[in-house]
Amino acid sequence: MSEERGGFGRGGRGGRGRGRGRGRGRGRGRRGGDREEAGWTPVTKLGRLVKDGKIGSLEEIFLFSIPVKEAEIIDYFLKDKLQDEVMKIMPVQKQSSAGQRTRFKAFVALGDNNGHIGLGVKCASEVATAIRGAITAAKLNVSPVRRGYWGRKGGMPHTVPCKVTGKCGSVRVRLIPAPRGTGLVASPASKKLMHMAGIVDCYTSSRGHTRTMGNFIKAMFEALKNTYGYLSPELWPENALTSSPFQEHTDFLAKTA
Repeated sequence: MSEERGGFGRGGRGGRGRGRGRGRGRGRGRRGGDREEAGWTPVTKLGRLVKDGKIGSLEEIFLFSIPVKEAEIIDYFLKDKLQDEVMKIMPVQKQSSAGQRTRFKAFVALGDNNGHIGLGVKCASEVATAIRGAITAAKLNVSPVRRGYWGRKGGMPHTVPCKVTGKCGSVRVRLIPAPRGTGLVASPASKKLMHMAGIVDCYTSSRGHTRTMGNFIKAMFEALKNTYGYLSPELWPENALTSSPFQEHTDFLAKTA
């Protein structure tokens, strides 16, 4: 009798717990779908300006270092050009009182092949949920990539403007400008990221435990972001800084608040 009661009690609690988890997951998915069908309703000042057409390009946002808190802002400017790729999916485990809980960690990179790249990481109990979350995180992390020349300044920029380094954990990645026609001398993962950023020719050098794919692509992403961290002679002339979009459109924001 005690065995039946024990079995029933445990099974009942376990069943209800699993049911609640599945229900919450499905509910969240439906609500997200309804939001997409209904259209984007911006919740930040930047989002309101973008949706109303007050901001012409992503470069205006980067110029004033305005944080992007809505993925739809990136979609608005780059929707048709963005390409995303799942770089790695790995299981991660946490020890709990009931045993090991396994979740999935997804690394997703996206870019427009024209000077913009983003990297997102998300952990979730299901692979599809992790990938969706990582794509959203990558859009919020989109950064500009500066491109330059090796030697003669003719045609479109094709390589990195100078030697740049990125690091994450023990991994160090160095990008070195290359002559036109060299191609991407890099590992497959690095090639994907540089192609998404719009870099055609580049030498790479890496050290550390590059088998750790998560740290390797993070270091690569940091190196690409650092291309705008160097003040080269062509950037020396003084440029008059205009007022920020928030100052320029104060009246509009006050009306729509």
